[in-house]
Amino acid sequence: MAEPIGRRECIALDDADGLRALRDRFVIPDGVTYLDGNSLGALPRHVPERLKRVIEDEWGRGLIRSWNDAGWIGAARRTGARIAALIGADADEVTVADSTSVNLFKLLVAAMRANPGRNVLLTQHGNFPTDLYVAQGVAELVGAQLRHAGLDPASVLDALDDRVAVLALTHVDFRSGRILPMREITAAAHAAGALTLWDLSHSAGALHLDLGAASADLAVGCGYKYLNGGPGAPAYSFVARRLQQALRQPLTGWLGHADPFAFCEGYAPAPGIDRMQCGTPPMLSLLALESALDVFDGVDIAALRAKSVALSELFIRLADTTLEAHGFELLSPRDAPIRGSQVSLTHPQGYAIMQALIGRGIIGDFRAPDILRFGLAPLYVRFVDVFDTVEAIGSIMRGGEWNRPQHLSRKPVT
Repeated sequence: MAEPIGRRECIALDDADGLRALRDRFVIPDGVTYLDGNSLGALPRHVPERLKRVIEDEWGRGLIRSWNDAGWIGAARRTGARIAALIGADADEVTVADSTSVNLFKLLVAAMRANPGRNVLLTQHGNFPTDLYVAQGVAELVGAQLRHAGLDPASVLDALDDRVAVLALTHVDFRSGRILPMREITAAAHAAGALTLWDLSHSAGALHLDLGAASADLAVGCGYKYLNGGPGAPAYSFVARRLQQALRQPLTGWLGHADPFAFCEGYAPAPGIDRMQCGTPPMLSLLALESALDVFDGVDIAALRAKSVALSELFIRLADTTLEAHGFELLSPRDAPIRGSQVSLTHPQGYAIMQALIGRGIIGDFRAPDILRFGLAPLYVRFVDVFDTVEAIGSIMRGGEWNRPQHLSRKPVT
């Protein structure tokens, strides 16, 4: 077992952290330790002023002229290009529109139709629920068979055959934080004649991604987790350039038209990634996301990932020495290369324990049936935050604090 590490040593790690100044780019309330950036990112400090200008000047004074004068009409492509830089894609391969669920639907339908003669949509048991629900709906709509592989990569590879049209996976498991080997799985899918679709919602902004090097076909992701775009922020779609002209997405709205302001009655898809647009974007939230991405300016994603690994290694080391005696088990992989930017623990009283932590100002979240999740967003989480969290869990267990009525009562959002 590793030697114990104290709070003073964690403060020293923060003092030596080359990314420590990035925390100042965010609003972190006094008395709060925020470890839920894998569910909702913290507020970038500059975004309220940007939205104030959007509302008062661009909307209030510019009115409809701001589509041209303030560049609203180009915001989806501009924001997509900034996200592309974070996921290893080219600027013309990513656009921002709709929600993750809607983008999943658009790309799955388009991909199934683009791979005729095959009738299987392959995913995993345990995939994020919206991915499974949308896949179920798409399979019903296009008359395909929905097949589920197991959670491990070998099960996915074994499930590939010449009937699979599309393989749809989440890169980082939302419960455990396990990373799937994108390059290996994509290569195997291509060898079997299938297209791949990756959900990057728990990856982008915290992990080093290179969709180009992995030869990925399609991807989606949300804007409100590690990208810090705010609750309900628009999502994004990636379509490899080699596939763009072949895909016809099913939600053929006016902004996906080749000439939306010609107002002709027949639909003609826009060239390139713009055909993944549908209707008028929610400009307030889109511009908030565009502004939020400023926090990545000048940030080395490899350094960000290195800090993410160091934070999770520290969490696991502390949990091993402090929490095993209280019945906690580690759900996340111990092997850092296959662990995302979170640590997940299990405990039969996980919900109540998390509520007790939140009552102390330490915010993580709970996933049924027994999972405590701690998101370690490396832009603003400190090593001392990790130490204080594990110490607080131990204190809660020793004092029985979790076993209070206010912590046992279930809230609508966990």
